[in-house]
Amino acid sequence: MIGFIGGGNMAEALIKGMTSQGMKGIIVSEPNADRRSFLEGEYGVKTTPSNKEVASLCSLILIAVKPQNMSAVLDEIEDGVTEEKTVVSIAAGITLSYLGAKLKTRRLVRVMPNTPAIVQEGMSVLSLCECFSDGEIARIREIFMSVGRVLTLPEEQMNAVTALSGSGPAFVALFVEAMTEAGTELGLNRDDSAELAIQTLIGTAKLLETGMPPNRLREMVTSPGGTTAAGLKVFEERDLGGVIGAALQAARERAEELGRRE
Repeated sequence: MIGFIGGGNMAEALIKGMTSQGMKGIIVSEPNADRRSFLEGEYGVKTTPSNKEVASLCSLILIAVKPQNMSAVLDEIEDGVTEEKTVVSIAAGITLSYLGAKLKTRRLVRVMPNTPAIVQEGMSVLSLCECFSDGEIARIREIFMSVGRVLTLPEEQMNAVTALSGSGPAFVALFVEAMTEAGTELGLNRDDSAELAIQTLIGTAKLLETGMPPNRLREMVTSPGGTTAAGLKVFEERDLGGVIGAALQAARERAEELGRRE
């Protein structure tokens, strides 16, 4: 049986992806009764208010709580997590060594998914010990592949992953929000401006997905002395690249702070 501790948005995205792929035997612990009723009705999963019940019943336990709540959750479930069980954490900044210090099992996986998992277009990065067989790794990858793409990277890169793809959807959304607002200031109505900004983002992403390098795409759009060149000059003068780099650095540093719990 597969258990979720926490029934929030990311847990729901994974449950949605898993059930759409025919995965069964899922139980979710969630303190909110209305939320439990929703998950049961929408996805046909079993729910419980007890984290301990999930820990005792399940061989694979996915912890989907905020980093700030992780210590209390681990203290609550430690007796039920025996050495043959697998624990997967999707909490930002929580390290494998921290999980290992709290739990009896060494079968630990750290994952950073992102919000587009809600529409099965997520990006999930896994870090794990070498104690898993290929079949066991495939089972874990299958769960996250149900909501998008999966990479496996060394844990020392996970805070950078958190900054780039974990926080990235909010940064991209901010850019689209700014584009939309700027379009309205140029005279477009808000709905038209939003559609133009969003579809431009989607279309550009699909072009980049073909393997076209970003600089090549930028060159294709930019004519010397043209409108795109005029706009790009403003970005360059105001150091857009530096601003983005500083934002990712701040996000990574915060992930490191969240992980300083040993």
